[in-house]
Amino acid sequence: MLLLEYVLVDDYVERRAPLRQEHLALAAAAVERGELVLGGALSEPADRALLVWDVPDRSVVEAFVQQDPYVSQGLVREWSIRPWTVVVGTALRG
Repeated sequence: MLLLEYVLVDDYVERRAPLRQEHLALAAAAVERGELVLGGALSEPADRALLVWDVPDRSVVEAFVQQDPYVSQGLVREWSIRPWTVVVGTALRG
């Protein structure tokens, strides 16, 4: 599994509305393909977002980032992709 972390701009909540539908459609397509497991923003404060991916390599996640309007329109200050070694949880059933 891979973890995509977005560090969000201070006014992310105020600026996301016009981009939200396109962002969520991109995420939904990744879910439909079986790539994206979970995703969402942290709150109080809304300063980061985390997306959990089940893909063979990081190029799939990098392609998502390149297409994400939150990134291209400056709502994401920085992002990183890290391997996540999951050892327990219902996502391991299969």
